[in-house]
Amino acid sequence: MKRILIPLAQGCEEMEAITIIDLLRRAQFDVTSAGLEQQPTPIKASRGTIFLPDTSLDQALKIDYDMLVLPGGLPGADHLNDDPRIIKLIQKMATENKYTCAICAAPRVLARAGVLQNKRATSYPGTLDQMEVSGMIYTAEAVTIDNKIITGRGPGVVIDFTLALIEALGGNTLKQQVETPLLG
Repeated sequence: MKRILIPLAQGCEEMEAITIIDLLRRAQFDVTSAGLEQQPTPIKASRGTIFLPDTSLDQALKIDYDMLVLPGGLPGADHLNDDPRIIKLIQKMATENKYTCAICAAPRVLARAGVLQNKRATSYPGTLDQMEVSGMIYTAEAVTIDNKIITGRGPGVVIDFTLALIEALGGNTLKQQVETPLLG
C-alpha cells in the first residue's frame, strides 16, 4: 500500500488539509497527518477550524513515504517553510525520486528546498510567480505536474489537485473510482 505524509502546521488552509486527507483515504492509501509540534497537538487552521493530526512529525519521520503533500494557507505554509525537518524531507524524497507535492502557498517550500529548479510549477498568485527560482517556469495552471512534482493553485482546485495525486500513485482507474461518487 502506498504511504503518504501530510504535515499540518498551525494556520494551514483547512479546505486543502481536510480534502486532501479525505480523498487520499477514499483511494485506500495509507495517509498519515503529522503536526509539527513534539506531541499531536490540535491544529488551528487559517479560518479557525480545529483538528487533530494523527501523530507528530518526529514520529512520522521514522518511516518512509511514497508521497509528501504540503497543504497551503497562511501562516501554515510559512511554518512549513521555516521547519528544517520539512526542507530536509523534501530534498530526501526528491533525491529518491518520490513525489513531492504542494498546493496554494506551500509550493514556496518546495522552492526553498531547491526542487523546483528547471521545473514547471503553479501556486497561489503572488507566491511562486514572485520568486526567482533558477529555470522554473511558473504556469498559473490549476494543477501542474512535472515528473514527481505536483503543484496546485489554491483551495478552489483542491479536488482536482488531489485527484491528480491519486492518479499519479494509483492510476486512472483508481482516480475515476474516487471521482465518480463525488458527482463533480
